[in-house]
Amino acid sequence: MEPIRLERYRRRAGPLLRSAALALACLASSPAQACWHEVASWYGINVHLLYAIAKTESNLNPNAINKGNKNGSYDIGLMQINSSWLPTLRKHGVSEEKLKDPCVNLQVGAWILAQNMQRMGVTWEAVGAYNARNPQLRVRYAQKVYKNIPREILEQASQ
Repeated sequence: MEPIRLERYRRRAGPLLRSAALALACLASSPAQACWHEVASWYGINVHLLYAIAKTESNLNPNAINKGNKNGSYDIGLMQINSSWLPTLRKHGVSEEKLKDPCVNLQVGAWILAQNMQRMGVTWEAVGAYNARNPQLRVRYAQKVYKNIPREILEQASQ
């Protein structure tokens, strides 16, 4: 999968990336810890935003599987990649089995989010679209993600 660069977001995210160790300390037990900075840099997405989405989606559980979707699809791993993505991912060499690897799952989640940001801009709507198609559900989802950004990071960003 080729990276999708979001230069505008990378420039704005710079000050937050310096304090990434703080939020990533929360991930000490996660097997994906080593991948966070690499994936964030590769896709130009703030590492804290990826953390907050993973916290919202799976509570940072790389083995999470959700089979309760009304449409019969299911969600896989750390970033809860929906099975509807599998045909597209196969074209890029990513199988369902590979999605069980936390680093691969994190990369795919970042790739999906980067596509949303490319289409919608670096907005909370793009974050909401990671999980929902309905605009009202996007707002609700984005609020959940925002609440999972570590407070220390938000305080630093507002200074």
